[in-house]
Amino acid sequence: MVKVYSKALDQSIEIERIIGHIKGSQPGPTLIFIAGIHGNEPAGIFALHKVLNVIKNKKINIKGNIYAISGNLPALARGERYQKEDLNRLWNIDRVKDLSEQHNDFDPNTDIEQQRDIYHIIKKILNIENGPFYFMDLHTTSSQTIPFLTVNDSLLNRKYTMQYPIPMILGIEEYLDGPLLSYINELGYVSFGFEGGQHDDPAAIQNHISFIYLTMVFANSITKIDISYNYHYNLLLKGSEVPMGIYEIYWRYQIKEDEVFKMKPGFVNFQHIQKGEQLAHSNGKIITASKNGRIFMPLYQNQGNDGFFAIHSVHPIFLKLSTILRKAHFDNIITILPGVHWTSNKKNELTVDLKIARFFTKQFFHLLGYRSKQVDKTHLSLKNRESASKNTEYRYTSWSKSRNLLSKTFNQ
Repeated sequence: MVKVYSKALDQSIEIERIIGHIKGSQPGPTLIFIAGIHGNEPAGIFALHKVLNVIKNKKINIKGNIYAISGNLPALARGERYQKEDLNRLWNIDRVKDLSEQHNDFDPNTDIEQQRDIYHIIKKILNIENGPFYFMDLHTTSSQTIPFLTVNDSLLNRKYTMQYPIPMILGIEEYLDGPLLSYINELGYVSFGFEGGQHDDPAAIQNHISFIYLTMVFANSITKIDISYNYHYNLLLKGSEVPMGIYEIYWRYQIKEDEVFKMKPGFVNFQHIQKGEQLAHSNGKIITASKNGRIFMPLYQNQGNDGFFAIHSVHPIFLKLSTILRKAHFDNIITILPGVHWTSNKKNELTVDLKIARFFTKQFFHLLGYRSKQVDKTHLSLKNRESASKNTEYRYTSWSKSRNLLSKTFNQ
């Protein structure tokens, strides 16, 4: 058990790995909320603690299960993002395979052992509970921001998250190595991130509380009449100062080891930036915007190597087109072209030789549901976001049957 302090509330609470678990009296979904994977982001911890207490005290009827899991406990106790390694960058294939083994140099206070503990809890929940499963990773940012979602772009994820009245950001997994959500998505479950505000802003805790309640409603764990639904929906809706559409990352500035990076002061999330505008300094040299867009998650803290991202909006017609192409398995057709071939017989990963197939772009493969990684100067490796999705598990949910979420999102 560790003590976690909130600067926003000027109070502390004591938590364990499992912040709380509520088992409903009726069958239903299993919701897994994870908070504090970064130790300087306690807002989600306090929000989950409050919501679970309210549910228990008011005896709100729950369907299925609700789990609240804390992230990096030693880092939370210190109020630091991480200790030696970022716990949200350790979930790549090789490192996850290693988690099932117990090592002689076991130390529960290391970031890796924190990861191991979370891994085994997730595996246990998946083994003992029934689906459909929903995973939500709760975060805050170092700069001021409106609430938003970070979503790996599978059709399953996209359709579920369309229910929220806040912007959605696609493509962050292409720029980060080993985030937790990418691991969960590889398992095929609905999983996405929620960013509730600035680390120490009291509004971030309230935004998290509203998000948690809405998630329970959207997943059919509780009903709208069980909570002040309109209040929580409108709180997130009114907190959004930008159109609640879908945005895509097109640039990440990665801070190199030993680089002296300093973001120019005053930038806030989603702020418009113009081509040539000064954004930051690197080793005394000015970094400018490569084109018009919006700044995304500018870094105003000491830890972390993501200096900033840049995003632009995605037109609804491309979202509709991507749905059509993915459902038609158009990727099976393009493999007959020279320079494009399957990496293995599983047909879930493509290799593209850009010397031959140079007419293809990353944006084209995004339409087909692939995330890309540059192997070398002439080859792209692309992994299918759709191949792992457990679509049948969510087939009978109310949100999966809805046909109007996309137009609704862009017309409000």
